[in-house]
Amino acid sequence: MAERTVQLVLQYDGALFAGWQRQPDRRTVQQDLEEALAQLCDRPVPVLGAGRTDAGVHARGQAAGVKVPEKWDPPRLRRALNATLPGDVWVAAVHEMQPRFHARFDAVARRYSYQVGLDEEAHSPFRRRWEWAPGRALDRAVLDGEARALLGEHVFRAFAVSGTAPPEDSHRCTIAHAAWRERPGGLVFEVEANRFLHHMVRFLVGTMIDAASGRRPPGSVAALLDAADNQETSPPAPPHGLFLEAVRYPSAVYLSGG
Repeated sequence: MAERTVQLVLQYDGALFAGWQRQPDRRTVQQDLEEALAQLCDRPVPVLGAGRTDAGVHARGQAAGVKVPEKWDPPRLRRALNATLPGDVWVAAVHEMQPRFHARFDAVARRYSYQVGLDEEAHSPFRRRWEWAPGRALDRAVLDGEARALLGEHVFRAFAVSGTAPPEDSHRCTIAHAAWRERPGGLVFEVEANRFLHHMVRFLVGTMIDAASGRRPPGSVAALLDAADNQETSPPAPPHGLFLEAVRYPSAVYLSGG
């Protein structure tokens, strides 16, 4: 049967998911997508994500690669999936890709954001599901300095869950953008890199918030970039403030719409 290779650009509210990757007896984004695609295609359709988001983490631009029967052109597939998927998952776009497209290995950059609430309304049930309200005064100058220290290529062993990368992994990541900016009611941390380690953004945010609130000295991020493990790193920020914003691919892997 003739097939198309497509990229799904996905948005989801991670609150009721046990993360991206399929797990026994727990609801995941991958599972919901594979069940919807199997219903539409009358056969199992494996879904490969660009990366694994953890339980409670949200996405505005997760990417996934699938192979579907040729009759499913991108507009038709998007309409059918959005009519089939549950309300907390939405297909924002479908792009036709080269047959060799690999959602994980072809990605050249990923971008995340982390929402921090600073006003009283951050505790509202209409906001607390999507942002962290640490309840502390923050020194914005310290936050900005900690973010600047991230730029460039560094070893992020201190900002990863121990044992989740292969022993031979260098833990090196290249950060192209890292900055805090103001938003109504609080701040958002934005970061883009060629790769991210397990819990890396959450460890970074937890450490930066502790430095900006006086719980640890300014310059903590720069000091920890030399650390051999995460023993001196602050606990990770909670998952519900984290969003996978976008995954970027080279134009050569697109057939259309890239």
